[in-house]
Amino acid sequence: MARTKALAAMPEDCFESIHMESFTPIASTAGGLLIGLAAAGLLMFHGRIAGISGIAGGIFRRQEGDTAWRIMFLVGLFAAGVAWSFFRPEDYAFGIERSTAALVVAGLTVGVGTQLGSGCTSGHGVCGIGRLSKRSTVATVTFMATAAITVFIVNEVLGGAI
Repeated sequence: MARTKALAAMPEDCFESIHMESFTPIASTAGGLLIGLAAAGLLMFHGRIAGISGIAGGIFRRQEGDTAWRIMFLVGLFAAGVAWSFFRPEDYAFGIERSTAALVVAGLTVGVGTQLGSGCTSGHGVCGIGRLSKRSTVATVTFMATAAITVFIVNEVLGGAI
C-alpha cells in the first residue's frame, strides 16, 4: 500500500530512462549461472577464490608457482570477451560521457578501494556471499552503497560534469 502511494507520488517522467530492451532476464540468468559455476569450479578444484582484483594483484606479488594460473585466468576473461564480440558486436557498443581524467581517477580509486577492502565485488559479492561470509556481505554492501552515493553526487549534485 505504502509502495503504491510512493509510486503514485513520483513524477510521470521518472521512469523514462528505464528501457525494457535492457531488461534481459534469460541472458542475465545464464551469465549469472556461468559466473557461479566458474567461481565454484575454481574454489572446488583449485581452492582459490575467483576475486578478479586478488587474481590480478597476485601477479605482481610474484610467488613461485602462483603466477601462471592467474595470467591464464585473466587471459581467459579477455579472450572470452573478444570471442563473444565476433558473435554479438552490438553488446560492446557504448559511449563514454566522462573525461579521460575522470576515468583515470575512477579507476585508481577503485583499485585503492579493492586493496583496502581486501577484494572486489567478484570475490566478496559472488564468492564471499555465496560462502555466507559476514565480512564479504559487509564489504559488498559497502561497495554498492558507495557506488550509489558516487553516482548520485556525480550526476545529481555535480550535474554529470566531470
